[in-house]
Amino acid sequence: MKTLFWNVRESATRAALLEATCCQLDDEACGAVEERCCAAGVPDGHCHDLAEVHAVVDALCASDRVKQDLRDVYRILAEAEAAAHGCTVDQTHFHEVGNAAGIRNALHLCLAIEAFAPDEIVCTSVQTGEGVVACAHGELAVPAPATAAILARGIPVCDSKLPGERCTPTSAALIWHFADRFEA
Repeated sequence: MKTLFWNVRESATRAALLEATCCQLDDEACGAVEERCCAAGVPDGHCHDLAEVHAVVDALCASDRVKQDLRDVYRILAEAEAAAHGCTVDQTHFHEVGNAAGIRNALHLCLAIEAFAPDEIVCTSVQTGEGVVACAHGELAVPAPATAAILARGIPVCDSKLPGERCTPTSAALIWHFADRFEA
């Protein structure tokens, strides 16, 4: 059985998830993932809502599995934003998570997971961090409301907190979507 293990006790950012995935791939596979991410065709610009993200995802040069994973991750994000703002999913407005870099980062991880092809993904308790984070809505307590909404679905968090934002809404959505089980 091929298991992908994510140790996110210190950082659960997208970069930490990608590093934890790619370090379990050989150099050739990592290079291929990078090339596929660049060739996928995420356009520059900003997606303001779930429908716009889905339109971008549908146009990508990527496998159906990767596209569905991205759609699912952004659906989780939209549901969390809706919960945080007291609106419907269709009324959510993406800020940071809707920019091209955010979509590319999520795509990169989806491609790396597809390349690794694990039978199971095991994740540690998640380090959320503490303090405040500056975002489109001003300064918010860490974890940000959208992150907290996703974590509340059943993602275990570390008792001790490190300074700063260590888990973003996107990384929480990626963890929730992909993790098969959690270990303390």
